[in-house]
Amino acid sequence: MAEILQNLSYGATVMFSFTPILMIFLGTLVGIIMGVIPGISTSMAIALLLPFTFVMNPVNAVALLIGCYAGGNYGGCVPAVTIGTPGSPSAVPTLLDGYPMAKQGRGGEALGILVFGSVFGGILGTLFLILFAGPMANVALRFWPSEYFALCVLGLATVATLGGKAWPKALIAVLFGLMLNTIGLDPILGTPRFTFGVTRLFDGFGLMPVMIGLFALGELFHNIENYKTTEQTHEKFKYIFPKIAYYWKLKWAFLRSSFVGVFIGILPGAGSAIASFLAYDVEKRVSKTPENFGKGEPKGIAASAASDSANTGGSIVPMLALGIPGAPAVAVLMGALMIHSIRPGPELFTRNPEIVASIYWAMILSNLFILVLGILGTKALFVRVTNVKKPILYTFIFLFTIIGSYSIQSSIFDVGVCIAFGIIGWLFKRYGIPVAPVVLGLVLGRIMEMNFRQALMVGGAASFLRPFTLIFLLLAAASIVVPIVQGRVKEKKMKQSNESVSKLG
Repeated sequence: MAEILQNLSYGATVMFSFTPILMIFLGTLVGIIMGVIPGISTSMAIALLLPFTFVMNPVNAVALLIGCYAGGNYGGCVPAVTIGTPGSPSAVPTLLDGYPMAKQGRGGEALGILVFGSVFGGILGTLFLILFAGPMANVALRFWPSEYFALCVLGLATVATLGGKAWPKALIAVLFGLMLNTIGLDPILGTPRFTFGVTRLFDGFGLMPVMIGLFALGELFHNIENYKTTEQTHEKFKYIFPKIAYYWKLKWAFLRSSFVGVFIGILPGAGSAIASFLAYDVEKRVSKTPENFGKGEPKGIAASAASDSANTGGSIVPMLALGIPGAPAVAVLMGALMIHSIRPGPELFTRNPEIVASIYWAMILSNLFILVLGILGTKALFVRVTNVKKPILYTFIFLFTIIGSYSIQSSIFDVGVCIAFGIIGWLFKRYGIPVAPVVLGLVLGRIMEMNFRQALMVGGAASFLRPFTLIFLLLAAASIVVPIVQGRVKEKKMKQSNESVSKLG
């Protein structure tokens, strides 16, 4: 503890000067702006800023990139609330309750929860990063591929709650997402699968074009189909920023979800999407009113926002302690450090303690800037998006989806993929099939397949008898079975209650 306090004190002398604080502010601002634009991921935002760091000293470079990392995660959740388009896969759970709240005229409330949830999770994740970087990274180091496979299975088990009573349709959607992962080169052998000779499909379908199409274009086509010129063309609502007492009611949701985000972040390669879905699933299970989730439940936004931001702190743990990036954005950050001749790993704590302390302070300050920029942006800009007349809003959404899908790889093929999945998303909405499980299957499918096959190669079937693997698999089984049993018990009680009423009548 004394060593930690000494490093923080030393880091404060380095970071609390004009230039590093300015870099953190600029990085956070750029990250939020980039995150708000659908199609621009946090990794892409950091990569765009990377060339500017070549002429900076390492401390300023870290300050700029850490700010962008934290700001990008928050910014990706904003369009999920305002226009129903997640800026990143981890923002999908935010959309499930945030967008319904916006359509109910509670957009300011939803964005307020998003801001405070993100800041709470980000600061808690940073505290865990400071206190437990070494010990918790050692736990993750002991994980075999079988543990990662089981963790993915646990993540997929959340489909039971995402679908609610319509879980068979949710199952169809997640299987569709898993099937999409079979298209492309085999991750182990490198042979083409279901590409039909199309070289563009060797890497499979890009996640961002698929996600933008399913959510943005799918929702857009659905709204156009049901649009009536006689109805009010825009829905205005006043900005209502909840009081502190309101957030106090969500404290346990913030806390539980932050722990989930930190733990998943520590596992290299697990990703913030798994953290967000798992946190949302946990919150729905402990809620006394789970039927409200997906209809504008504040705790759903709180869970997603807190876990997503807490994941940023957790994902830096394996980079600092092991030299293994815990997320794609952290991999870019790690590359930036190596450009400056700084090698992340166990020796970083002794060779460059000022860099470690700079990361700690940059994480804390960037979250404080998110609080300020989030509040100002919500009042001045974000919430006003939903006040735009629908024909104008639809036009801009369509343009942003096309530009966003093209800008990822400057590919017309990606634009075609986006439009094709927009049509699929529209058909899914028409027939009541949820689209969020498709993204869940697409995100986890490749990770699950890779680790499953690696587990078989390393230890055979015995790999799946390891303690952590069994725990995760049992939790996944319970996640599926418990809701079904609870549903049948509830139906039985309702049936008995109706029979009693009929007898009295």
